[in-house]
Amino acid sequence: MPDPQTTPPPADFTFARRGRSPAAFALVAAWLAALLGLWLLLEASPLVIAPLTLPVLPALLDLIRNPSAGLTMSPQRVDWHSGRLTGFVKLEEVDHLRLDTRWDLSRRATLVLKDGQRLRLPQEATPPIDRLEAAFAARGLRCKRHHFSPF
Repeated sequence: MPDPQTTPPPADFTFARRGRSPAAFALVAAWLAALLGLWLLLEASPLVIAPLTLPVLPALLDLIRNPSAGLTMSPQRVDWHSGRLTGFVKLEEVDHLRLDTRWDLSRRATLVLKDGQRLRLPQEATPPIDRLEAAFAARGLRCKRHHFSPF
């Protein structure tokens, strides 16, 4: 085990993401092109097309508003933000990081505190799991993976 007095503290870990991305543009454009094709080529009724526009509205709002989300980990604390939501916790209060893989293959990261409280990190502020796990390991914190848990 390295000597804590001679080992320098790990550098700050920073992750940031914006709502406007090439993937979001491509997805919105493809969805709207499909709806336009339904209307023009197949002469679908506007009553059929109108409900099909609803799934694209949140992505369209993200493209317009361009919200930011991110996570910063210093040697003393973890800070996160997502839109108007912000939070932080001191690293000395964290017992471990719980990483859940859900049935839809999405991942959730939860900070489990020493007092048993759980703080779920916003999904859009969570970096790729391997990078997050490495940042926690560099600070001497445990990570527990749980695959396909129902809750």
